Amino acid sequence: MAGRLAGKVALISGAGSCGPGWGNGRATATLFAREGAKVFAADLNEEAVEETRKTIEEEGNFCATHSCDVTKSDQIKEMVAACIKEFGTVDILHNNVGGSAAGGAMDMDEEIWDRQMDHNLKHVFLVTKEVLPHMVKQHSGSIINMSSTSGLTYGGAFQIAYATTKAAIRRYSQAVAIEFAGRGVRCNTIIPGQLHTPMVEVRLAGQRTGGDVDAIIASRNARIPMGQMGDGFDVAYAAVYFASDESKFVTGSEIVLDGGMSLKCTPLPDDYPQ
Repeated sequence: MAGRLAGKVALISGAGSCGPGWGNGRATATLFAREGAKVFAADLNEEAVEETRKTIEEEGNFCATHSCDVTKSDQIKEMVAACIKEFGTVDILHNNVGGSAAGGAMDMDEEIWDRQMDHNLKHVFLVTKEVLPHMVKQHSGSIINMSSTSGLTYGGAFQIAYATTKAAIRRYSQAVAIEFAGRGVRCNTIIPGQLHTPMVEVRLAGQRTGGDVDAIIASRNARIPMGQMGDGFDVAYAAVYFASDESKFVTGSEIVLDGGMSLKCTPLPDDYPQ
Protein backbone atom coordinates (compact mmCIF):
# COMPACT_ATOMS: atom_id res chain seq x y z
CA MET A 1 0.00 0.00 0.00
CA ALA A 2 1.64 3.22 -1.17
CA GLY A 3 1.14 6.65 0.36
CA ARG A 4 1.31 5.56 4.00
CA LEU A 5 3.19 8.76 4.88
CA ALA A 6 1.53 11.12 2.42
CA GLY A 7 1.46 14.71 3.65
CA LYS A 8 3.92 14.08 6.48
CA VAL A 9 7.31 15.74 7.04
CA ALA A 10 10.09 13.47 8.24
CA LEU A 11 13.36 14.64 9.79
CA ILE A 12 15.96 11.87 9.69
CA SER A 13 19.39 12.19 11.29
CA GLY A 14 22.20 9.99 10.05
CA ALA A 15 20.50 9.86 6.66
CA GLY A 16 23.70 9.39 4.71
CA SER A 17 25.74 6.21 4.54
CA CYS A 18 29.36 5.54 5.47
CA GLY A 19 29.89 3.71 2.17
CA PRO A 20 28.14 2.58 -1.02
CA GLY A 21 24.86 0.77 -0.47
CA TRP A 22 21.93 0.97 1.90
CA GLY A 23 22.70 2.10 5.42
CA ASN A 24 19.80 2.30 7.85
CA GLY A 25 19.38 6.06 7.41
CA ARG A 26 19.54 6.08 3.62
CA ALA A 27 17.13 3.15 3.33
CA THR A 28 14.68 4.78 5.74
CA ALA A 29 14.83 8.17 4.04
CA THR A 30 14.26 6.55 0.65
CA LEU A 31 11.34 4.41 1.83
CA PHE A 32 9.75 7.36 3.66
CA ALA A 33 9.90 9.32 0.39
CA ARG A 34 8.42 6.39 -1.55
CA GLU A 35 5.55 6.38 0.93
CA GLY A 36 4.83 10.05 0.27
CA ALA A 37 6.74 11.86 3.02
CA LYS A 38 8.63 15.08 2.48
CA VAL A 39 12.08 14.12 3.73
CA PHE A 40 14.52 16.39 5.53
CA ALA A 41 17.71 14.33 5.55
CA ALA A 42 20.55 15.34 7.88
CA ASP A 43 24.04 13.93 8.29
CA LEU A 44 27.47 15.05 9.44
CA ASN A 45 28.85 13.96 6.05
CA GLU A 46 27.47 16.41 3.51
CA GLU A 47 28.57 14.31 0.54
CA ALA A 48 26.88 11.20 1.94
CA VAL A 49 23.55 12.92 2.56
CA GLU A 50 23.65 14.48 -0.89
CA GLU A 51 23.93 10.97 -2.31
CA THR A 52 20.76 10.09 -0.39
CA ARG A 53 19.01 13.14 -1.86
CA LYS A 54 20.12 12.13 -5.34
CA THR A 55 18.77 8.62 -4.85
CA ILE A 56 15.40 9.93 -3.66
CA GLU A 57 15.07 12.52 -6.42
CA GLU A 58 16.00 10.01 -9.13
CA GLU A 59 12.89 8.10 -8.04
CA GLY A 60 10.78 11.22 -8.54
CA ASN A 61 10.43 12.12 -4.86
CA PHE A 62 11.56 15.14 -2.84
CA CYS A 63 14.33 15.47 -0.28
CA ALA A 64 15.96 18.48 1.37
CA THR A 65 19.34 18.01 3.04
CA HIS A 66 21.29 19.54 5.89
CA SER A 67 24.77 18.97 7.31
CA CYS A 68 24.76 18.71 11.10
CA ASP A 69 26.78 17.36 14.01
CA VAL A 70 23.98 16.13 16.27
CA THR A 71 26.24 16.16 19.31
CA LYS A 72 26.26 19.98 19.13
CA SER A 73 23.14 21.71 20.46
CA ASP A 74 23.68 24.88 18.41
CA GLN A 75 23.86 22.88 15.18
CA ILE A 76 20.74 20.91 16.18
CA LYS A 77 18.82 24.15 16.65
CA GLU A 78 19.90 25.23 13.17
CA MET A 79 18.89 21.87 11.70
CA VAL A 80 15.40 21.90 13.17
CA ALA A 81 14.92 25.56 12.24
CA ALA A 82 15.94 24.75 8.66
CA CYS A 83 13.40 21.92 8.51
CA ILE A 84 10.64 24.17 9.84
CA LYS A 85 11.60 26.89 7.35
CA GLU A 86 11.55 24.38 4.47
CA PHE A 87 8.36 22.50 5.35
CA GLY A 88 6.62 24.35 8.17
CA THR A 89 6.53 21.42 10.57
CA VAL A 90 8.03 18.11 11.73
CA ASP A 91 5.63 15.16 11.88
CA ILE A 92 8.21 12.39 12.14
CA LEU A 93 11.59 12.39 13.88
CA HIS A 94 13.87 9.43 13.26
CA ASN A 95 16.99 9.56 15.46
CA ASN A 96 19.29 7.27 13.53
CA VAL A 97 22.84 8.34 14.42
CA GLY A 98 25.01 5.83 16.28
CA GLY A 99 28.04 3.58 16.23
CA SER A 100 29.97 1.16 18.42
CA ALA A 101 33.42 1.19 19.97
CA ALA A 102 35.23 -1.86 21.26
CA GLY A 103 36.18 -2.11 24.91
CA GLY A 104 35.19 -3.54 28.26
CA ALA A 105 34.79 -2.21 31.79
CA MET A 106 38.53 -2.28 32.56
CA ASP A 107 40.12 -1.40 29.24
CA MET A 108 37.92 1.30 27.69
CA ASP A 109 39.45 4.77 27.82
CA GLU A 110 37.42 7.49 29.51
CA GLU A 111 37.58 9.61 26.35
CA ILE A 112 36.03 6.82 24.27
CA TRP A 113 33.31 6.30 26.89
CA ASP A 114 32.43 10.00 26.77
CA ARG A 115 32.35 10.07 22.97
CA GLN A 116 30.03 7.05 22.93
CA MET A 117 27.69 8.74 25.39
CA ASP A 118 27.50 11.84 23.19
CA HIS A 119 27.36 10.02 19.87
CA ASN A 120 24.79 7.38 20.76
CA LEU A 121 22.72 8.80 23.61
CA LYS A 122 23.04 12.53 24.26
CA HIS A 123 22.10 13.44 20.69
CA VAL A 124 18.79 11.59 21.05
CA PHE A 125 17.94 13.80 24.02
CA LEU A 126 19.11 17.00 22.31
CA VAL A 127 17.33 16.48 18.98
CA THR A 128 14.14 15.23 20.60
CA LYS A 129 14.11 18.21 22.98
CA GLU A 130 14.34 20.61 20.05
CA VAL A 131 11.61 18.91 18.01
CA LEU A 132 9.10 18.25 20.80
CA PRO A 133 7.71 21.81 21.08
CA HIS A 134 6.69 21.72 17.42
CA MET A 135 4.97 18.35 17.82
CA VAL A 136 3.24 19.40 21.03
CA LYS A 137 1.98 22.59 19.37
CA GLN A 138 0.33 20.60 16.58
CA HIS A 139 -0.72 17.81 19.01
CA SER A 140 0.75 15.12 16.80
CA GLY A 141 4.08 13.52 16.04
CA SER A 142 5.99 10.26 15.90
CA ILE A 143 9.50 9.91 17.34
CA ILE A 144 11.49 6.81 16.40
CA ASN A 145 14.71 5.98 18.21
CA MET A 146 17.33 3.38 17.35
CA SER A 147 18.52 1.01 20.04
CA SER A 148 20.32 -2.32 19.46
CA THR A 149 20.18 -5.89 20.67
CA SER A 150 23.40 -4.94 22.47
CA GLY A 151 21.04 -3.05 24.79
CA LEU A 152 19.27 -6.33 25.49
CA THR A 153 22.02 -8.93 25.78
CA TYR A 154 25.59 -9.85 24.90
CA GLY A 155 25.93 -9.93 21.13
CA GLY A 156 29.38 -11.38 20.57
CA ALA A 157 31.69 -8.44 21.26
CA PHE A 158 32.60 -6.46 24.37
CA GLN A 159 31.33 -2.92 23.76
CA ILE A 160 30.38 -1.70 27.21
CA ALA A 161 29.67 1.94 26.34
CA TYR A 162 27.64 1.02 23.25
CA ALA A 163 25.60 -1.54 25.21
CA THR A 164 24.98 1.00 27.96
CA THR A 165 23.81 3.74 25.59
CA LYS A 166 21.53 1.41 23.67
CA ALA A 167 19.91 0.13 26.84
CA ALA A 168 19.44 3.74 27.97
CA ILE A 169 17.75 4.68 24.69
CA ARG A 170 15.09 2.05 25.31
CA ARG A 171 14.23 3.52 28.70
CA TYR A 172 14.48 7.10 27.41
CA SER A 173 11.96 6.31 24.68
CA GLN A 174 9.54 4.86 27.21
CA ALA A 175 9.90 7.92 29.42
CA VAL A 176 9.17 10.26 26.51
CA ALA A 177 6.24 8.08 25.44
CA ILE A 178 4.45 8.30 28.78
CA GLU A 179 5.24 11.99 29.31
CA PHE A 180 3.75 13.03 25.97
CA ALA A 181 1.07 10.39 25.43
CA GLY A 182 -1.65 12.87 26.34
CA ARG A 183 -0.24 15.53 24.03
CA GLY A 184 -0.45 13.63 20.77
CA VAL A 185 3.22 12.61 20.51
CA ARG A 186 4.24 8.97 20.22
CA CYS A 187 7.74 7.60 20.84
CA ASN A 188 8.86 4.09 19.89
CA THR A 189 12.09 2.17 19.49
CA ILE A 190 13.62 -0.07 16.82
CA ILE A 191 16.06 -2.68 18.12
CA PRO A 192 18.17 -4.09 15.29
CA GLY A 193 20.61 -6.94 15.67
CA GLN A 194 23.26 -7.90 13.14
CA LEU A 195 22.63 -6.06 9.87
CA HIS A 196 24.61 -6.16 6.64
CA THR A 197 25.06 -2.47 5.91
CA PRO A 198 28.02 -0.48 4.54
CA MET A 199 29.25 -0.10 8.12
CA VAL A 200 30.25 -3.78 8.11
CA GLU A 201 32.69 -3.27 5.25
CA VAL A 202 33.87 0.23 6.12
CA ARG A 203 34.24 0.13 9.90
CA LEU A 204 33.62 -3.16 11.66
CA ALA A 205 35.83 -5.34 9.48
CA GLY A 206 38.78 -3.06 10.17
CA GLN A 207 38.10 -3.01 13.91
CA ARG A 208 37.73 -6.74 14.44
CA THR A 209 39.19 -8.80 11.60
CA GLY A 210 41.94 -6.64 10.17
CA GLY A 211 39.90 -5.78 7.10
CA ASP A 212 38.69 -9.29 6.25
CA VAL A 213 35.12 -8.47 5.22
CA ASP A 214 34.20 -12.06 4.35
CA ALA A 215 35.34 -13.20 7.79
CA ILE A 216 33.20 -10.71 9.69
CA ILE A 217 30.16 -11.37 7.48
CA ALA A 218 30.50 -15.11 8.10
CA SER A 219 30.94 -14.51 11.84
CA ARG A 220 27.88 -12.29 12.06
CA ASN A 221 25.71 -14.60 9.96
CA ALA A 222 26.68 -17.55 12.17
CA ARG A 223 25.19 -15.85 15.24
CA ILE A 224 21.72 -15.65 13.70
CA PRO A 225 19.19 -18.52 13.89
CA MET A 226 17.69 -17.45 10.55
CA GLY A 227 21.14 -17.90 9.00
CA GLN A 228 21.94 -14.42 7.71
CA MET A 229 21.95 -10.77 8.66
CA GLY A 230 19.17 -8.34 7.92
CA ASP A 231 19.74 -5.09 6.03
CA GLY A 232 18.91 -1.41 6.13
CA PHE A 233 15.45 -1.91 4.68
CA ASP A 234 14.46 -4.12 7.60
CA VAL A 235 14.93 -1.01 9.74
CA ALA A 236 13.17 1.14 7.16
CA TYR A 237 10.02 -1.01 7.08
CA ALA A 238 9.76 -0.93 10.87
CA ALA A 239 10.28 2.84 10.83
CA VAL A 240 7.48 3.32 8.28
CA TYR A 241 5.11 1.41 10.56
CA PHE A 242 5.99 3.56 13.58
CA ALA A 243 5.83 6.73 11.47
CA SER A 244 2.46 5.97 9.89
CA ASP A 245 -1.07 6.19 11.25
CA GLU A 246 -1.14 2.39 11.27
CA SER A 247 0.60 2.67 14.66
CA LYS A 248 -1.62 5.47 15.96
CA PHE A 249 -2.35 3.49 19.17
CA VAL A 250 1.28 2.43 19.67
CA THR A 251 3.68 4.28 21.95
CA GLY A 252 6.49 3.18 24.24
CA SER A 253 6.81 0.02 22.15
CA GLU A 254 9.74 -1.80 20.58
CA ILE A 255 10.34 -3.86 17.45
CA VAL A 256 13.27 -6.30 17.61
CA LEU A 257 14.85 -7.01 14.21
CA ASP A 258 17.46 -9.71 14.77
CA GLY A 259 16.49 -12.98 13.07
CA GLY A 260 16.05 -14.57 16.50
CA MET A 261 19.60 -13.83 17.68
CA SER A 262 18.62 -12.41 21.06
CA LEU A 263 16.66 -15.58 21.82
CA LYS A 264 19.77 -17.74 22.03
CA CYS A 265 22.96 -17.70 24.08
CA THR A 266 25.95 -16.25 22.22
CA PRO A 267 29.15 -18.16 23.08
CA LEU A 268 31.91 -16.19 24.76
CA PRO A 269 35.27 -15.82 22.94
CA ASP A 270 37.71 -18.71 23.14
CA ASP A 271 40.19 -16.51 25.02
CA TYR A 272 37.62 -15.40 27.60
CA PRO A 273 39.36 -15.40 31.02
CA GLN A 274 38.15 -18.10 33.39
